[in-house]
Amino acid sequence: MSEFKIALAGNPNVGKSTVFNALTGLRQHTGNWTGKTVELCRGAYSYQGNSFTLTDLPGTYSLKSYSEEEAVAARALEETSYDCVILVLDAGALERNLGLALEVLCIAPHAVVCLNLSDEAREKGLEINHKELSRLLQVPVIPCCARKKQGLKSLAAAVLAVCEDPKQVNSFYQRFDCADSASAVLLRGACKSIAAHCVRRLRDDRKSLRDRRIDKLVTSRATGIPLMLVLCGVLFWLTAVGANLPSALLSRFFEALKRELSALCEMAAMPKFLSGILIDGVYTTLSWVVAVMLPPMAIFFPLFSLMEDAGYLPRIAFNLDRFFAKCGAHGKQSLCMMMGIGCNACGVTGCRIIENRRERLIAVLTNSFMPCNGRLPILIALISIFFANASLGPMASFKVAAILVVILTCCVGVTLGVSKLLSAWLKKEQTSGFMLELPPYRRPPIVKTLTRSFLDRTLRVLGRAAAVAAPAGAVIWLFANIKIGNSSVLQVCTDFLDPFGRFLGLDGVILMALLLGFPANETVIPLIIMGYTANGVMTDFAGYGELAALLTQNGWTAATAVCMIIITVLHFPCSTTCLTVKKETGSLKWTLLSMAIPTVCGVVCCAVTSHVMRLFL
Repeated sequence: MSEFKIALAGNPNVGKSTVFNALTGLRQHTGNWTGKTVELCRGAYSYQGNSFTLTDLPGTYSLKSYSEEEAVAARALEETSYDCVILVLDAGALERNLGLALEVLCIAPHAVVCLNLSDEAREKGLEINHKELSRLLQVPVIPCCARKKQGLKSLAAAVLAVCEDPKQVNSFYQRFDCADSASAVLLRGACKSIAAHCVRRLRDDRKSLRDRRIDKLVTSRATGIPLMLVLCGVLFWLTAVGANLPSALLSRFFEALKRELSALCEMAAMPKFLSGILIDGVYTTLSWVVAVMLPPMAIFFPLFSLMEDAGYLPRIAFNLDRFFAKCGAHGKQSLCMMMGIGCNACGVTGCRIIENRRERLIAVLTNSFMPCNGRLPILIALISIFFANASLGPMASFKVAAILVVILTCCVGVTLGVSKLLSAWLKKEQTSGFMLELPPYRRPPIVKTLTRSFLDRTLRVLGRAAAVAAPAGAVIWLFANIKIGNSSVLQVCTDFLDPFGRFLGLDGVILMALLLGFPANETVIPLIIMGYTANGVMTDFAGYGELAALLTQNGWTAATAVCMIIITVLHFPCSTTCLTVKKETGSLKWTLLSMAIPTVCGVVCCAVTSHVMRLFL
């Protein structure tokens, strides 16, 4: 049994990760946009008794080290002795893909070309002479359709044959220096010549014509932004409407289970202090996080993933690129910003796709301006209670979605404004270009996308939130039940914060809830209820009616709700996001700044809003 090291290289959006998954059985995911995979991903597979270690290199258009992806891919190919490189090419865009392929062949003697997406090429009316392509490159060329698992056995066989016979090298090996400008011109000419010999058009490309017609609408300056807002509105509406019933059912289930657990604790004669921490603290907090987070995430993430896999997200980046460019930021920041709507920690991690360090820092520091899935339920509850009349029936949900779109638009505006200020403040570096490929629209595999979204996103984010919510629940219970005189520590703290809270149009209970909600934003509403009821136990509410009555009894008005919406969106990110910022930047300074910037913005906006509204209300 022999062991071989294989590298997987190719342009973004050619199905490279799909080939990787099909060969190794892993579940790496690369979104349908440029530059999603930045780190190396490794897996293994066996074929005919031989073991292969497969390294998936970042998707890149060149090896000239203009970006982080290019530098990582170039270093891996130059510093590691791979037995074979699998070059994944899009059969429908052969000439463009050959640019990177020829650069790789210049430094890698042994390679196999995986001519992926061959089915789409046929749909475009293209015929690829893969035998002629193999003759010109002097490497095996295997037509494949990785999504349908077609051609993979032939690919594995070709890779094994190359690994077992290392004497045969490709026709471009060591003939050109791809970093040299003269060589680059020759390689571009070679790409055109090879494509001209190997590609024949049989009929008009109706699919591309359809894509161009759609793009005239979704990327137009007149209709692109309005269509994006409409789609966001539909997304929020489906999330708001669909999450209500499951959230209520989960809440009732956990409340019933809580009664049973409390009864078991009494039967076991468990000390009240211990049962209080475990049941009223840890369990109640966890149940709230699950009941509030799981339903909207189970709806939002799959819908977001479908948009992603269909190819719409790069169009949003295209529409927003000019706005970010005017602010000294990078167009890819829009993609990270959209990831932040689901989870700010994911959004911060996604900032790796931005090559320039300065622009990447701007994206990291502003990502928390987008309301994550932990804050969306708070916004939905406040909008439903104070600004959407429940008696309107289905129309109320449309009103909630419309207001959420307005809030989201304001968040984008704040992101752009703060990005402009940070761009002027941070040390200038060479501005990186934004090469964005608009991929063809594809019908996403619905079952696979929904399953992947639920397992890889919904449950992962939920598990991360639960991990920090459990110890937080114990701390919160202690704050509410340890007495200083006749008052609990929680009440003493809320009284201390109350004057500043009133100045911001809020109160001490709200500020304390925001501070204690640092581990998980989902606990803010339960903490507010605990503070107002002063019973030392986080309490669920049967519906928005009961919550509205409690809030209005404690002095809430529409102005309070507006300020609460502002501070919900504009305050320090949760602990998970802060840890992610620390990991990504490697700096405590930038982590603290990522907390300070949104908090200062929120304090200023709340103070101004509350004082202006007092003049008119």
